[in-house]
Amino acid sequence: MKIAIIGGTGGQGLGIAIRFVQAGEEVIIGSRTAEKAQAAVDKVKGFLGEVKNVKAAENADAAEEAELLVLTVPLAAQKSTLLSIKEAAKGKTLLDATGPLESAIGGSPITYLDLWDGAAAERSARILTESNVICAFNNISSAALMNYEEPIDCDCLISGDDVDSKVVASELIEKIPGVKVIDCGPLERAKIIEKITPLLIGLNIRNKTQFGGIRITGLDN
Repeated sequence: MKIAIIGGTGGQGLGIAIRFVQAGEEVIIGSRTAEKAQAAVDKVKGFLGEVKNVKAAENADAAEEAELLVLTVPLAAQKSTLLSIKEAAKGKTLLDATGPLESAIGGSPITYLDLWDGAAAERSARILTESNVICAFNNISSAALMNYEEPIDCDCLISGDDVDSKVVASELIEKIPGVKVIDCGPLERAKIIEKITPLLIGLNIRNKTQFGGIRITGLDN
């Protein structure tokens, strides 16, 4: 599958890109400028060697070429980034990893920022009206993703309204070693999933680690 990491130059986007490159997927790292995207690709190759299945592009071009999109931008850049890829994203699935944290407005990263839209992923769905938006990757730390030589001891909680898109997303995400996807239901559950992010950040800070995650136990599937 050809995957575009929209805004993929930060730790989270870079980590997701590395994991999918390792899984053999075709990855396009997107950014506002081709130069920043290429710098991220160079970092991936610095870690993994001269891999052939990763390249750089501006966000809109990456979204146009890809089959599936992953949004990994800060909350402050979410709306403008989505508007820049809206046409290219029509009919496609977008995994939204945006964290609504008060750090977006100069506050604390361990405090949730309430949005009028309910959740950041719901905000994306209201902008990308012809795309299938899924809340995903909110509870896996960038440090765990970037620790690419080790499996990730964490579940990935997702929510979304399109069942087929969730199946495709789940199969893709579970190619990351150690990760199990938990389908939490419709997109409106995103506000619950996203609130786990500041909780985990706070726990990591308190315990002086970067790898704390979450596991859901006792489920049959």
